[in-house]
Amino acid sequence: MTIETELKLRITPQHLARLKRHSLLKDHQLARPVARRLYNIYFDTPELDLHRSAMALRLRRSGSQWLQTLKGGGSIKAGLHQRNEWEVPVSGAALDFSIPEAAEWDTLLPVALRKKLQPVFVTDFSRSSRIVSWQGAHIEVCMDHGEITTELLSQPICELELELKSGSPRQLFELALSIWDIVPFEIEVVNKAEYGFRLLAGLNEQPCKSEPPKLTPADSLIHGLQTAIWSCFLHLQKNWHGALVGDDADFLHQVRVALRRLRVLLHFMQQLRNDETLGCFTAEIADLSVALGQVRDWDVFIAQTLQPLCKAGAKRDGWPALLANSQTRRAICHTALRAQAHEMQSLMLRFALWMYGDYWTRLAEDERQVSDLAAHRLNKLAHRFALMLVRLDERDAYQLHELRIMAKKLRYSAEFFGGWFDDTHAGSFLGALGEVQQVLGHINDAAVAYRLLDELVANGTKHSRAMDRVRDAITESLHHHFDALPHALRHFDKQQIFWRA
Repeated sequence: MTIETELKLRITPQHLARLKRHSLLKDHQLARPVARRLYNIYFDTPELDLHRSAMALRLRRSGSQWLQTLKGGGSIKAGLHQRNEWEVPVSGAALDFSIPEAAEWDTLLPVALRKKLQPVFVTDFSRSSRIVSWQGAHIEVCMDHGEITTELLSQPICELELELKSGSPRQLFELALSIWDIVPFEIEVVNKAEYGFRLLAGLNEQPCKSEPPKLTPADSLIHGLQTAIWSCFLHLQKNWHGALVGDDADFLHQVRVALRRLRVLLHFMQQLRNDETLGCFTAEIADLSVALGQVRDWDVFIAQTLQPLCKAGAKRDGWPALLANSQTRRAICHTALRAQAHEMQSLMLRFALWMYGDYWTRLAEDERQVSDLAAHRLNKLAHRFALMLVRLDERDAYQLHELRIMAKKLRYSAEFFGGWFDDTHAGSFLGALGEVQQVLGHINDAAVAYRLLDELVANGTKHSRAMDRVRDAITESLHHHFDALPHALRHFDKQQIFWRA
């Protein structure tokens, strides 16, 4: 078994061709590029048992040679794919588990499962590959162009893979940043096999929610923080492409959630051990969050306020103009967001590079107990949240806004650090706090809706009966959410903390 470590990059055919002609790779290559056609047949059971177990089995033909490969396990960190790989040569286009080299596969692929295996899809692509020497590391640079096909559907492949042959993963990101100065690309978190299974199921790209990092009381501070950060990055990258090109507004919402969660972690880390680069990243993320927030505000206003009311108002009283002007304002904000896509990809690469830097070496010198650090942070946030509640004026928009932000910080921190505490009250605590956060979010959405109506007027939208109806609806919803807030707060007040100082 070997461990495959590679950085996958989504790129257009035009930019891939431009990179081929550039001197960067030529100046560092150890030998001339090798061109091959790779034909891969992927196998699974009718129930897709391998895919559900995060495994992939394929036969690959390269020239006259056939290789049988099983991949499974591993992780994805900022587009860096690390997977276990078992590979053996076979005589032809048929699976062969009888050869001695495949003996260790017995526990991975039981006989009963092997009997049900069948071809499910094919990837067929041309690959130009070369080994480059980069800052002491040897990296295979592969340029792939072709397609994935099932019996009914097909999807193009255009990808750049940087596979680490020797050295540190840090060098993969260093090389990627140098390529980034030449041609744009997107960090890819989905491999060809996963795209094949999506195509097989007829699935389009879907928004992905966050998954709390899986920690235990035995995990170290560094392992816990790195695991949490990589989970934020994966959440962000799974939704970023959809946020830029998709019609589903939840992609963008999930990107905002990922960045908010990441900012909570980075603030905690700055308190542990300040770092100038970390501070710069936090500022960049905050700037990008503003552009995301502007689009999200219009998404919520259109979907949750205007469109339901438009259906009732049909084509009367100025509804079409109000909706059209709102969609135009949303499109303007989304265009501005796409203009910042370049900065986002650069940020991801630079941050991933920083994750392999010496900050963590210095942080390892901190000898305090993990549980003490996490409990101290949670106690501090919980105390500030409780103090805000004591002073809360439920009609003060600014106080409600600040309380909502504090609720998010406390909730995200509790999700991140919860695994370090072995207690059964965590789920109840997070559920009650999430209810408070949701009510406060609705109140904030109403305040934003008022502001967006004013913005429409300022940009030339004529006052209409539709606008009056929207204001009435916003006021009505505010009354409902203000009534729900005390109940949510009382429910949360009954919860027990699940951490110990």
